[in-house]
Amino acid sequence: MTTHTAPKAHTVELAGGEIHILEAGSGPPLLVLHHSTGALGWRPLHEKLAETNRVILPDMPGYSRSTLPEWARDPRDLAILMLQLLRKQGLRDVTLVGLGFGGFVAAEMATMNSDLIGRLVLVGAPGIKPPEGEILDQMLIDHGDYMRMGFRDEKTFQKFFPDLENSDVRSLWEFNRVMTARVCWKPYMFNRRLPPLLPGVEIPTLLVWGEKDRVVPMSIGREYARLLPNAKIEIVKSAGHLVDYEEPEKLARLIQSHAR
Repeated sequence: MTTHTAPKAHTVELAGGEIHILEAGSGPPLLVLHHSTGALGWRPLHEKLAETNRVILPDMPGYSRSTLPEWARDPRDLAILMLQLLRKQGLRDVTLVGLGFGGFVAAEMATMNSDLIGRLVLVGAPGIKPPEGEILDQMLIDHGDYMRMGFRDEKTFQKFFPDLENSDVRSLWEFNRVMTARVCWKPYMFNRRLPPLLPGVEIPTLLVWGEKDRVVPMSIGREYARLLPNAKIEIVKSAGHLVDYEEPEKLARLIQSHAR
């Protein structure tokens, strides 16, 4: 029988601001970086991971309850701050999990400091200009429609967000989109300086892509697999971009197996 553990909330002072964190579980540390929509609380994926690991879920700077750093203008700035968070918390040999945009930040972190990161997991991560296809630009469409595209189909979207127009989630998405535009627009969701640095990242890396991802082309996953010298890729056939929503147990098993 699964025991549900309520996460503890706390804040950490960092670079003149505060980072809001949810944390639960014990065991080897596992840092999860959220999508551009924000963490949206403690979800089934985090619950499952907390059965085997100490799971640390920060709101990245400028998102949700964390302080906006006025000087931040690039995902690399967020990567620097997240590395500072690891150091400040005394964390080493961390399994770093990046979901969507969080994977972009995680990849940047891995190019800067491999000493703190023991394992890397990138789930539908942008960061590289796609060799084929395009990254869906959330700045050009309604954010509700952007989230719809994150799921494999409309029925699945409605399962999670049946009354979107009357929920607080939509306003939180809009709030978080401001920070995403601040650090990820022009160029949108990729960094030309990232690919040349990836061959120097020797961290064991798991790449996870939803087969029906309509947000971040799978060609980016294949490019990460080509550039990272110690990477493997897993395709989740029953999911779109938001694998963590649609297949949390399957994703948790992949992460837990990689983190051992």
